[in-house]
Amino acid sequence: MDDPTLAQLFAQDVVLMRSVGMRPVVVHGGGPQIGDLMNRLGKVPEFREGLRVTDAETLDIARMVLVGKVNRDIVSEVNVHGPLAVGLSGEDAGLITASRRSPDLGFVGDVEAVNASILERLLSEELIPVVATIGSDLEGQAYNINADTAAGAIAEALSAEKLVYLTNVEGLLKDVADPGSVISQLAGDDLEAMIGDGTLTEGMIPKARSCLRAVRRGVGQAHILDGRVPHALLLEIFTTEGIGTMVSA
Repeated sequence: MDDPTLAQLFAQDVVLMRSVGMRPVVVHGGGPQIGDLMNRLGKVPEFREGLRVTDAETLDIARMVLVGKVNRDIVSEVNVHGPLAVGLSGEDAGLITASRRSPDLGFVGDVEAVNASILERLLSEELIPVVATIGSDLEGQAYNINADTAAGAIAEALSAEKLVYLTNVEGLLKDVADPGSVISQLAGDDLEAMIGDGTLTEGMIPKARSCLRAVRRGVGQAHILDGRVPHALLLEIFTTEGIGTMVSA
């Protein structure tokens, strides 16, 4: 979310959700910011199946950007409205235990376990956890975890009613060349077919897989929304029509 105005509106929406009794948890990545810093350092980003290839230097960059910059910015925006947001990464208190996904991807991790108790403690204090998606294994090795995957795993661990992704497209599209072909509702089996037949673009695949896994593991609904729309969260949650795509089991 590079637009400062949209970032401010997002923070307002999250605080409003908290004020009406919801318990939001913000899970974020920072792909564009990581890419920008890599370019400034003369390092060329490489992606495979929508995942960033992460060598040791790229991992250091990701940790600096996600934990030291993006997380701080979100926490600051939320806390303009009151002392509500608490920033943490998956490395804190064993929140996200990770393992290496593939030697070809370097230090890219899969989520092995989520310690939901630390989040539950913060939520019980009516605070808003803001999670940067760096995890670690039992030996302390850090891993860069795809934010979509991490958000889905955290939603599962919390038995969340909703998993919501904010992205830069209108939702899942029947035709990627037609922004008006948004699929408003989708069953899990249909989403699985779209993943398999190549309908989805590479960058959307991790979100789609996380949505599918989450709704099949107890999360009530998963949503893919256009984060460029002001108050997208509120429009989806508090209006009958909603926006974007809703996935159910």
